[in-house]
Amino acid sequence: MNYHKINEIPVKVHGRTIKDACPLPIFWSRSGIEANIRGGELWVDIEVGCDYQEPWFVTEINGAFISRQMLLKGRHKVCLFRNLNPGELRNVKFYKDNQMVAGEAALYTVIHGVETDGTFEPVEDKKLKIEFVGDSITSGEGTYGSFKEIDWRTMFHSSSRQYASYIERALDVESRVISHGGWGVYTGWDNDIRSNIPSIYEKVCGLAAGEENEKLGAKEQYDFSEWQPDAIIVNLCTNDNSAFDQPAFDVPGEGPCKLRRNEDRSFVTEDIEKIKNAITDFLKVLRKNNPKAHILWAYGMLGSEMNLPICDAINRYVKETKDNNVAFLNLPDTTAETVGSFGHPGMFSQEAAAEVLTDYLSKRFDMKINGYKGNI
Repeated sequence: MNYHKINEIPVKVHGRTIKDACPLPIFWSRSGIEANIRGGELWVDIEVGCDYQEPWFVTEINGAFISRQMLLKGRHKVCLFRNLNPGELRNVKFYKDNQMVAGEAALYTVIHGVETDGTFEPVEDKKLKIEFVGDSITSGEGTYGSFKEIDWRTMFHSSSRQYASYIERALDVESRVISHGGWGVYTGWDNDIRSNIPSIYEKVCGLAAGEENEKLGAKEQYDFSEWQPDAIIVNLCTNDNSAFDQPAFDVPGEGPCKLRRNEDRSFVTEDIEKIKNAITDFLKVLRKNNPKAHILWAYGMLGSEMNLPICDAINRYVKETKDNNVAFLNLPDTTAETVGSFGHPGMFSQEAAAEVLTDYLSKRFDMKINGYKGNI
């Protein structure tokens, strides 16, 4: 068995992080490492800081789900596999299964290195790169656990069961995820206007809190030239919609904030315009940083009340910018048969959305759809 620092071996790093850092910070869901290794045994040397919400990690070998486990506070060596045929070349992925939890100052994860009896070979780049931007749906909240579960805990959040995971297998693409539960394009579910994804999109991981994450580079401006997506899938507005039915939130420095409905439950024009403007502005941010990406706003897994405002905003953006590389796609709503824990889309709802998105992307980019059911 030989020990290798993470920057000494030809692993592929997934997710936004600090390039060539050692130890390697792991911030977002679906972030981690991928390696082609010929050997019989592999361990990862990983360090975790946490208080209330522990991180969960997934191991996949040759594209198939192998394990999912909670990592406790401290530095550990985690076994990914052992006692396998040492002459066989295997593709191994080890990635964070849950989102970076906003406000959890103690939560951080770094990979120091690996220990193995094997040798490494380079991992080839995929032909297509897709960035997924969203909220709890994109974070895979509710994809584990009984539908009776109502506790908001990382054990029920899983990027291995959300639509990005299925699409990655079906089209053999590389993906990244930028998402957080409860956040919107203009406001969070509770009318806290600070909880919006556009405000943190241009940072490495603007969600990350605490001194340790700041030292690891989470608050730095992200270098978009390092990884340019071919497509960006945005799934936001579910929480903005929820805010219309929640009480006002007293935002420090702003005062009470509240999205309002009229007596007939239609949106107050002034307030729905705030969301439309936020969508248009965010599309401009996405285009500035990702000049060639096809931007697809996909929405509807927890109701479709925001369809028209989203489309109005997209049309306004196209008219203003003459950028026609933007589209809208309605996703299948979650049903009583496909709901997961704490009222969120479950695994089957995620799979239904993945099938619609896969069909769209395969046609857009002229790609073959591979079988992926049974690998998760």
